[in-house]
Order: sequence, then structure tokens, then C-alpha cells
Amino acid sequence: MQEYGKILLIAMPVFTLLIIIEKSYGYLKGEHIPPMMDTVSSLSSGITNTVKDVLGLSVSILTYSWLLGKVAIFHVEASPMAYIIAFIVIDFQGYWTHRIAHEVNFFWNKHAIHHSSEEFDLPCALRQSVSSFVNLFTFFLLPAALLGVPLRVITIVAPLHLFMQFWYHTRYIDKMGFLEKIIVTPSHHRVHHAFNPEYLDKNYGQIFIIWDKIFGTFQAELPEIPPVFGITVPARTWNPIKINFQHLWQLTKDAWHTANWEDKLKIWFMPTGWRPADVAAKYPVYYIKDAYHFEKYGQNNPPFLTAWAFFQMSISFAFLTFFFATFGDIGKPGIFIYGVFVFLTVYSYTEFMDKKASSLAWEVLRFAFGVGIIYFYGDWFGLNVYISWGNPLILGYLLLSLGVNIVWLFHKKIRKYEIKF
Repeated sequence: MQEYGKILLIAMPVFTLLIIIEKSYGYLKGEHIPPMMDTVSSLSSGITNTVKDVLGLSVSILTYSWLLGKVAIFHVEASPMAYIIAFIVIDFQGYWTHRIAHEVNFFWNKHAIHHSSEEFDLPCALRQSVSSFVNLFTFFLLPAALLGVPLRVITIVAPLHLFMQFWYHTRYIDKMGFLEKIIVTPSHHRVHHAFNPEYLDKNYGQIFIIWDKIFGTFQAELPEIPPVFGITVPARTWNPIKINFQHLWQLTKDAWHTANWEDKLKIWFMPTGWRPADVAAKYPVYYIKDAYHFEKYGQNNPPFLTAWAFFQMSISFAFLTFFFATFGDIGKPGIFIYGVFVFLTVYSYTEFMDKKASSLAWEVLRFAFGVGIIYFYGDWFGLNVYISWGNPLILGYLLLSLGVNIVWLFHKKIRKYEIKF
């Protein structure tokens, strides 16, 4: 996991640069520019996901190393051909795990976060799950295991394959000629992120679009039907941690409320969106009936709130960079304590973005947790080695954050903005 953190230290500046270029292009062209709150929410989701991945907070029921030891017919070296085979097999696995995530109620929970943005831009590529703690689909790597592709090859190719899915989350690249027949392009992926009836649940491919053409899930982007982005049951929050568990919570409530014992079990494995008839009648949920006429979430925000959200996300990015750079030095259990602090930070300021009074309680908890870290360790995870005034810097930031939260919620001049409990 330390090596993965080092890879992310390289990848994050590249992604950031591309996001800045995309945003700048949109401003210069005067084209559609996603609201900053959506961008902050997307980047905040990326922060929580990378922390979760670096901490290794997931397990595999079936590991590739075990599969390799049991079924390998050949044993190939880590040659260029082995890397090519691994890339193709991982993409094949990606198609099926992606498709299952869309088509089965239980597995949609881990993927809904990626589609929760009502925009489509590079930041939304970073909306990735923190709710997936168990990997159940390693068996899709069976072709690579049969051919004896080394584990080292798989572990190198897998993050590369993931990062290669970033670039096509954009509105600004049109159709790409003959490449449309081979690889996933921005046009293909715009279709995938749209919830127009014509586009829903299409184009599951991650790098190669040929899987969709083989298995009947391909849909070209139609010039007369502009994609509308989001999900039919909208998240209606900027908090990425909440979004990660919304669908699971809904399934749990439905399984509890239904009177039919068969439905209590069946609901988890039915097509995404299926609900027991008695529950659907008694406990209706809001969903978008018309993809072309609905109000996007959180469009009217005072400038200060938007600026503060961007500031908080930027500070969280700085915390994340320090975390990855010093991961090995921090060690256990410090890395997990640091992870909790990052999650508390994201939860607190995204609740604040939603204008919820409960954000103050989360901010107080985060403040106490941060002060407790400095009191217990005498330092912010070794920051004083690099900056002699590290402790005052962290404490000053925590005080500023808490103070802004208090003033924002209780100052009479800004009470006109809606505050929800």
C-alpha cells in the first residue's frame, strides 16, 4: 500500500493539471461550466477513496495469488506479452464487475457514487467508492491465472488500467473517428453516465468498447438526444460519504419494512431499483421521472460558501499529500488515525456545503480529535521535522475552521439561507 501511495503522489498532480486545463478551456470557450460545489464534492470523494485504498480497507474472498497457485496451466515470465494479457483480462473483468454493479441491487451501492454527479467532467471521474470492503469478483481473472500471468504483473497493470479511465470523463472531446470502434471514448462514456431512457445502463466498457459490442450493451451517442447526467434517484447532498451508503441504507430499510419474507431476501439480488410492492406503496422514494425537466441539486449558493468549500477541499488535499509522502514514517496505528481525521474533515465540510446545522457537531468532533492527536503525539505525525511551527499551523487551521462554522450558522445576517437539520 505504501507503493500505491507513491504512485498516487505522481498521479494526483497530473489529474489536477488536467482538471485545471479542462476548467480553463470551459471558461475561455464560454461553454457549460459545472458549478464549483459539484467539483469540490467530486474531488472530496477522490480524497476519501484514495485514503481508503492506501489503508487497504478491503479484503478479497478469493485472491489472485491463490487462484494462480491452483489453476495455472502455464507459467509465463513478466514479459511484454504477459503485460498485454493482463491488461486485456483486467479489462474483461472490469466490464463484468461494472455491469454487475449496475444491474444488481446490492452491488449498485458501491458504484452509485460514481454516477451521483449531475455534471460530467474530469472531477466526476474521481467519485469512487469507499463502501466496497469485500472484493468478490477475482474469479474473472481466471484467464490470466490459467496462463500463469505473475501476480507482480497484475499488481502493476491494475492501477495503470484504473488511471487510464480518467481522461474520457469530459464534454469537450467529440467523437474520435475509427477509435470509436475500438476504445472507450468520451462520447461512449457520456452515454454511460446519462440516465435518458435511450442511454440508461449502456457502455460498461472501461478501456475497450468491444466488450459492449460483443455482449449487446453498446449504445452510440445520438446527436438528437443530448445526454442528461446523474441517477434517477438523485443523491441530493454534496457529502460523498453519505452518498456511498444511501442505496445500502434504502435496501436495508426496505428489507426491514416489507412483510413478505421472500422479498426480504430477494431485494438484494433483484435488478437495480427493484422494491417490494408493499414497501413501494407505503414508503415512496423521490425519483426523477423526466430526465429533461428536473432541478439540479444545490445550484444557488452564496459566494462565500463556495469559496470556503474550495478552501477546505484544498487544505484536505494538502493533508492527503503529506499523508502519502510520509506514509512509511507514520506507521501503524498512526496511518489509521490519520485516515479517520481525513474522513472527519471531508464529512464535516461537505455537511457544511449542504448548509446543515449538524455540520457544527462534526466540526467540534474533528477539532477535538485533531487537538487530541497533537496532545497525545506532541506533533502532527512528524510535521515539525519539516516545519518547526507545524503544531501552531494545524491548531490555527482547526480554530479558523471551527470559528467560521459557528459564525456562519448563527450570524443573524446569513440566517436567511436555509439551514437543514
